[in-house]
Amino acid sequence: MDTTVTDTGQRSKNATWTLSERSFERFLDWLDNGSSTDGQAYLEMRRRLVTYFDRKNCLEPDELADETLNRVARRLEEEGSIESDTPAKFCYTVARYVFLESLRSNRSKEVSIDEDIRPIVDDNRRQTNAADEKEQMLQCLEKCCNTLELASRELIVRYYHGKEREKIENRRRMAENLGISMNALSIRACRIRDRLEICVRKCSCREE
Repeated sequence: MDTTVTDTGQRSKNATWTLSERSFERFLDWLDNGSSTDGQAYLEMRRRLVTYFDRKNCLEPDELADETLNRVARRLEEEGSIESDTPAKFCYTVARYVFLESLRSNRSKEVSIDEDIRPIVDDNRRQTNAADEKEQMLQCLEKCCNTLELASRELIVRYYHGKEREKIENRRRMAENLGISMNALSIRACRIRDRLEICVRKCSCREE
């Protein structure tokens, strides 16, 4: 059964979708599957998805895990309920689609070469272009971060600091220091990240 929509028109429509607090709470309840885990089911599912993408040698496992969870949350909001699979199975099904899309996206960015000749200079050129593109994106990210309020900038930097268990513990401490729940912290970070993504896309287009 097709569990996610991947056509261009739908992706364009979904690009404007934003995870609301109500949608996020419904998503957490669905992940808890009838029992309250205070956000732990979400954190565990995200950790498992990051590991899934990392084992497939994806360059951005964290981002792909977040994209997967956002798609599932969006599907849950659109459908009202998801009863075809368990939460974990459905998340992994969507993750496979996200992984395949990332492969297609990466292939579309490669420079086409003649099948009969593969000179080293072309490989070097691709590596240089990729390095230049990465440097441009980093510069745009830095510019966009500087446009954020100080509190938002510090929050998003700290939110993505560390790896695996260290990152989870770091976020728990952040929530405690701010006097909010882990769920509320995740929503704040998601909104800041959405603003940064829009800013970086606009910046990179101007730089081209």
